[in-house]
Parts: sequence; structure tokens; C-alpha cells
Amino acid sequence: MSGFVLAIDQGTTSTRAIVFDADYRIRGAGQQELPQHFPRSGWVEHDPQDLWRTTVETVRLALAQAGVAASQLAGAGITNQRETTLLWDRRTGRPVGPAIVWQDRRTADTCAELKAKGHEPEITARTGLLLDPYFSATKLAWLLDRVEGARGRAEQGRLAFGTVDSWLLWNLTGGKVHATDATNASRTLLFDIARCEWDAELLRMFRIPAAVLPEVRDSAAEFGTIDPALFGAPIPIRGIAGDQQAATVGQACFAPGMMKSTYGTGCFAVLNTGADMVPSRNRLLTTIAYRLDGRTTYALEGSIFVAGAAVQWLRDGLRILERADQSAAMAALADPDQDVYLVPAFTGLGAPHWDADARGALFGLTRNTGPNELARAALEAVCYQTRDLVDAMRRDWSAGAGAILRVDGGMVASDLAMQWLADLLDAPVDRPAVLETTALGAAWLAGRQAGAWPGEEGFAEGWRRERRFEPAMDPATRDRKLAGWRDAVRRTISRR
Repeated sequence: MSGFVLAIDQGTTSTRAIVFDADYRIRGAGQQELPQHFPRSGWVEHDPQDLWRTTVETVRLALAQAGVAASQLAGAGITNQRETTLLWDRRTGRPVGPAIVWQDRRTADTCAELKAKGHEPEITARTGLLLDPYFSATKLAWLLDRVEGARGRAEQGRLAFGTVDSWLLWNLTGGKVHATDATNASRTLLFDIARCEWDAELLRMFRIPAAVLPEVRDSAAEFGTIDPALFGAPIPIRGIAGDQQAATVGQACFAPGMMKSTYGTGCFAVLNTGADMVPSRNRLLTTIAYRLDGRTTYALEGSIFVAGAAVQWLRDGLRILERADQSAAMAALADPDQDVYLVPAFTGLGAPHWDADARGALFGLTRNTGPNELARAALEAVCYQTRDLVDAMRRDWSAGAGAILRVDGGMVASDLAMQWLADLLDAPVDRPAVLETTALGAAWLAGRQAGAWPGEEGFAEGWRRERRFEPAMDPATRDRKLAGWRDAVRRTISRR
């Protein structure tokens, strides 16, 4: 069997398709930017047809660049932005409203009402999640209530709900398959992660008709076949996972205690806890890392809302740099005797604080503070926030976070930032040879299911490190800097 595997990586701001060979090398890729729409303050939408159109076009680009025909592929895997919510007509395949993006906050009042009624502890116990507009359930209820006739049609079984993976799967298979995988289901607030099934009580609470729900399958499974009319030959779809879970797989974090962190606009850290579904006492999320051969592997997850976005703010807001990639060079020139702290709570603070009302602040400014010091503060803020997540994970789980952090995403290209990360974590940081770990994870799921790629042990042996960053900061300096950061966060939260 051919070792070529197609990965479809549908993200928040772009869609990518990558063809990997059996040695995990990229043979061809296609990418297109994806427009976002902001009809009101706090609302974020996609046009569902843009998600579909860019998927088809990028797959064609990737196959052409690779010089690989669809008939040569062992399978395809899908990874996607999580929690984004779609609703469509089963007969026509047409969406009945916009895709409501995970960043959207329009259902904040609904979440507040449910919290006031005391429902959050029960929801968290069943789903591992917090009651927040971030997740899919309240978005879906909003569509059912606001689109004329939608609720009645849904109750009659005429409408289908899905996260982005389900929408793409439906279209790729010509409307033959309405399914998702356990990782995406676990982000809806409707899925019992212990029993791995849709929860009737949660459906009642959020007023969701069971008839709209997709079938839930393992992350590596047979999900149907891509219509041959699209790419010239049928392609079996054999893997699906949400983007952060796919990155966890792509980093070969299969053993309990292994941890990866992805740095893009925001940052998502995931700690494999194995068969243990660890409840968080520190406002982290308990979620499904992946499900293979009917066995569920769990994880603790922490979300940082602002990582690379802090550098974008320096570029677009303060205009103190022209390109984001200038930040590291500027930071290297900063005065080391100035401890300037940026708490980038532009849209509130994520884990482990979960303070939606907090707003960004700068501390430690002097007359000598300039653009270089602000650049350093922006990069260090990502490292401090990661340390907060790792500390919370260690408090939540006696086995703790692993001694080594595997990293990926756009920001990890900066050697300086990764060295600071290792210094402030007081732990090694590994940067992989293949940075497209999210797509690689989706490809591995499909390749494993096809029997064309090795299982967990073999894939882990094939994982390659490009560079390891070892901690070099003296303990006294680290303790002083961390104390300053924690004081800055405390002051930011108290300013509400």
C-alpha cells in the first residue's frame, strides 16, 4: 500500500492541505486565507461555503504540487478548528446560518444564566469543560432559536449539526456520512467523556434535539470515502481529530506525562494523562486526547488567549515594529536590568485564571523603557503564561507534567523565545523537525488506520527533534522574575 497520506487542516484563519510520504516528509501543500466576519461586537463568523471551497481548492493544490494522484493515497485525515458550530439541511446540504466561530461571545448571557442556576458543576463533571460561550452547545441553541423554523425542522430530523470536521466530512462524502470523532464531540458541552456518548440530560439542559447530532467514532476509523468526482478517484477518510489533539498526536505525546504546547495567535498546552480522567481543581479543562481501538486517552488542557497576538499588537497597535519576525531581534537588544511585564489580557485571561473581565496592563515602565523592552515583555509573557499552565497541571495531577515540553506553532521559530521558555520552566524544550505537527497528527491517524504507517510505538520512534533548549537561568533570577509576573497578574485581576 502507498504511504502517501493527505491531511486537511482547516483552521480559524486559513485552510491547508498537505500530502505526506511514508517518511513523514511534506511532498506537497496548498494554503488559502479564510475570511472572518464580525457582524457585531463579540460576534465572529465564517461563511460555511468558504470552509468547503477552500478545502477543495487546497487539496487540489497539494496533490498537484506533490505530483501524487488521488488514487495513490492510502487515506485522508481531517483536523479542524474546534467548537465552531454549523447547522445545515440534510436534504439540500445547504447551511441554515453562519458558522459561529469558537471565539464568538454572543451566548455569554446564556452561560451566565445557567451558572446562576448552579448548573456548571454538573456540566463540568460530565464534560470536563467549563460553562463558557467558547464551546458549541449554546452556539447551537442560538442557531436553533434565531433561524426561522430551525428548531421545528431539527426536531423532525431535517437538520444536521456539526463542528467543522463534520461539515467537511458531509460534503466530501456527498452527504453520505454525518459523523465526528470523540475529540471534537468532547468540545461541545453535550458529550459525557467518561461514557463516550451524547448525554441526554445535557441535551435537555441546552434544549438540543438528539436528531441533529452526528455519530461519534474513534479518532482513527473509517469515515467514508471522498466523492471521486472531486479529485479524480475515491479517497478513504480514515482519521479525524480537533486541532490541538491532532498536534498532541503529531508530537507523539502518547505516554502519560508527555506534554505539548502550540504557539500561534493563542497558546494551547495539552498534558496526556492516559486512562485517568483527571478533574481539574485549577480551572483547566479535562478533555479527550484521542480515542483509538475503542480506548480513550484523556488530557488536561490549558488555553492562553494571547500569545503571538501580543506581537501583532506591537506591530498593528503600537506600530513599534513593521514585521512580527522583528520582535526577537528587538528583544535581544532590551536592557536586561529592566523587568517590564506585559499581562496580555486583551480579551480577558484564560487558564488557569479564566477572568473574562481582566484587561491588559504593563508594569515596570521607566523613562528608559522603549520598543526593545516592550518586545521582550511580549515574548516573555508567553513564557510566563506557559509556566502558569504547567504549574496548574502539576497541582492537578500527582504524576505532574513531564520533564520535557514539545512545542510547535509559528512562535517557536524564535530561538530566543524558546530559550526563555526553557529558562522560566526550568525544563528542556524540544522543537520538532516537522513543525506542521497538527497536519502530521491527522495524517498519522489516517495512515495508522490504513495500515500504511506504524502504530504509536513506531511513530514515536520516528519522531525527530530539530533542537533542544536547556534551561540556563540561575534559580535566583528565575524566582525574582516569576514573582514579578505573579504580582503583575494579581494587580491586573484586582483592577476589575
